[in-house]
Amino acid sequence: MCELLGASLKEYTDLREYMKTFFSHSPQHPHGWGMMRFANGKREIIKEAVCASQSSILDDVIAGTLPQKNFLAHIRLATVGSTKYENCHPFTGTDFSGRNWTLIHNGTIYSSGKLIKYMQNQTGNTDSERIFMFMLDLLNDEIRQHGALTLEQRFQIINCLTQELSKRNKLNLMIFDGDVLYVHKNMADTLTIKEDANGVVLSTQALDDTFTDFPICRLRAYCEGTLVMESPQQTTEFFPGLGNINTISALNI
Repeated sequence: MCELLGASLKEYTDLREYMKTFFSHSPQHPHGWGMMRFANGKREIIKEAVCASQSSILDDVIAGTLPQKNFLAHIRLATVGSTKYENCHPFTGTDFSGRNWTLIHNGTIYSSGKLIKYMQNQTGNTDSERIFMFMLDLLNDEIRQHGALTLEQRFQIINCLTQELSKRNKLNLMIFDGDVLYVHKNMADTLTIKEDANGVVLSTQALDDTFTDFPICRLRAYCEGTLVMESPQQTTEFFPGLGNINTISALNI
């Protein structure tokens, strides 16, 4: 499937060695790459629908990446959706309160009626983009009723989303809301974490021997490297099997 890289840190930190190791995995994930980084206080989304190892710009992008506090990166192995720019992660957009959200996903949605309606108006044709659109709708529904949302309200919405979409689906997510990084996995051995006094770096595959396993079936929220919220453990662990493959084939998505 795909690989994810994310960071939430207290101090601006040089992540370029982690980036080089992460993107070196791209021959096994050849269908696109992307990242969210910050430069001069502004969020940048950079992505290409080519294998990262064949990119003509990635080396310069990595070399030019300043120390970061918040960072996301993705390499894509397509299971749903063709190889094109619109299907590359991250996905980003703004809710009705003006808060900008960014999402990367590792997994496949085999079964969810809640996402079908988004197939008609999405830009690309991935299940990941449909997750993002569903999330924005959930957020905007609450904003219409209550105005700008607190951290607790945002966390509860993302937690409800992970519970809803984890049923029979692989749902490893990293979501950044401009302040807080939300992290979730529901399949064993598919996400690792490095924790120290400066915060957290997360990666699908351990990038060195300091990474350990990230807890399964829990949503965590980090702000500037500090764990600020954590859900109870859910009962939605994903186990791959032929039944799921048959389901996605039947849906023809």
